[in-house]
Amino acid sequence: ASSAPKPLPSSGPKSLREMPHPLATSSSEEMGPALTPSPDLLLPRSIADKDLSLPNGTPVDTSSPASSSSLLNRLQLDDDLDVETRDLFVTVDDPKKHVCTMETYITYRVTTKTTRAEFDLPEYSVRRRYQDFDWLRNKLEESQPTHLIPPLPEKFVVKGVVDRFSEEFVETRRKALDKFLKRITDHPVLSFNEHFSVFLTAKDLNAYKKQGMALLSKMGESVKYVTGGYKLRSRPLEFAAIGDYLDTFSLKLGTIDRIAQRIIKEQLEYLVELREYGPVYSTWGGLEVELSEPLEGVSACIGNCCTALEELSEDMTEDFLPVLREYILYAESMKNVLKKRDQVQAEYEAKLEAVALKREDRPKVPTDVEKCQDRVECFNADLKADMERWQNNKRQDFRQLLMGMADKNIQYYEKVCVT
Repeated sequence: ASSAPKPLPSSGPKSLREMPHPLATSSSEEMGPALTPSPDLLLPRSIADKDLSLPNGTPVDTSSPASSSSLLNRLQLDDDLDVETRDLFVTVDDPKKHVCTMETYITYRVTTKTTRAEFDLPEYSVRRRYQDFDWLRNKLEESQPTHLIPPLPEKFVVKGVVDRFSEEFVETRRKALDKFLKRITDHPVLSFNEHFSVFLTAKDLNAYKKQGMALLSKMGESVKYVTGGYKLRSRPLEFAAIGDYLDTFSLKLGTIDRIAQRIIKEQLEYLVELREYGPVYSTWGGLEVELSEPLEGVSACIGNCCTALEELSEDMTEDFLPVLREYILYAESMKNVLKKRDQVQAEYEAKLEAVALKREDRPKVPTDVEKCQDRVECFNADLKADMERWQNNKRQDFRQLLMGMADKNIQYYEKVCVT
């Protein structure tokens, strides 16, 4: 069980924990249950932090494992320890191609199993297309502006893939969409969002899209109104540090992504040459009876190299690159939340200046200034909590990714090694 969130300082008579979340609408009939502020967590630890632990609090043994596979399996096992505490499971599978007069598109089956009282049934199964996932993400951004919304895979075809209806592309996108929903499901606030419930349960999602549902929070409206209206003096040091980290992280990951794509391109070009190279020895062996056995052996060896290199390139394309792209997009999403936080703080600073000029006429701090202060505090707490959660996920994902790729490279060299 998670620890109770620490109360935040507030200018009102009550602590912020005792008050309704000021970023939710005032009418419970419009928005449902009010949001609760996230825990006031510390600034994310550095990547170089030696205190390695998983999101569930399980410490990771840093001693050298017997093999890379053993560490990878141990990490995966630790990740499953908190399954029994979950009450919402969502999977994306069974992609189907639909050919209509006006367009051709892919739909995916979204299956939900839950024990939450908010759902009428314990299990749901609906079909959704990419634009439905995009609608969900936009609605989450509007109604939960203080939280980090997981990124979607790019809408357009990724570099190097020509056919967006090919099996490889559809499967890569299915995995990304499945990861997107699982990120939301694991979030303590986003998973209770009404738009998310509609996405998981509604048979006809288009009906909700047309209605609009009018569930934009007051905070969402406020952020829209203050955009460009105020200028922040300076970011607090802790959020300036987050911004600097995200800039550096995006730059480094972008470089790795470009180099990895170039390596894959060169591997595929080499693979084409290798496939033409092997049969030459086999043909030669048919002409030279005395040399047929060694020549056939060389041809078979080159064939093994082709198979092993093709598998390695597929693993990098299907497993390595998508994770890099997801976290590049994740960093951009976090930067956007940081900008929204800055806008709210700028609005608060502007209101304070206005009050200071009229202090002789209005000795008491106006209620709207106090509410604005509470919005800043809620934004700070939610952003810190989501950043910490993101860092935990990132550490675990990249451990598994890098150990997995190390295993794949070891397997590749074992297959091409001639004894």
